[in-house]
Amino acid sequence: MTKYKTQSFRNTFRNARKGMRLSLKSERNIRVHLFAGTLAIITGFCFHFSIIRFCILFIVISMVISAEMLNAAIEFTLDSIYHNRYSKMVGMAKDIAAGAVMVVTIAAIMVGVLLYVPPFFKLLMS
Repeated sequence: MTKYKTQSFRNTFRNARKGMRLSLKSERNIRVHLFAGTLAIITGFCFHFSIIRFCILFIVISMVISAEMLNAAIEFTLDSIYHNRYSKMVGMAKDIAAGAVMVVTIAAIMVGVLLYVPPFFKLLMS
């Protein structure tokens, strides 16, 4: 027996949607990544991507946005625990979380180059 009330399946989705809304409202970088992801998807349609390419694209976009959301969650958690006071350890944790987002973003850019350069050159050559 747990002291916490178990949530219904419906409530977990409601909370997840609330978290997505909060992150979109409060985090500019998530909005930037979402906009870039939307452009990437539209461009994929223009280049007639295969299902495999779209799957890769969706996975990479979701990884970047998820990493950004986790980074925001870490920052909000640390700020609430330390009441927005400066701490070298808190700063280090935030920097590491931001670095993780950067690693995923760089990987996404590399995947984007691999996905988009061949069809782009094919379009130029025709």
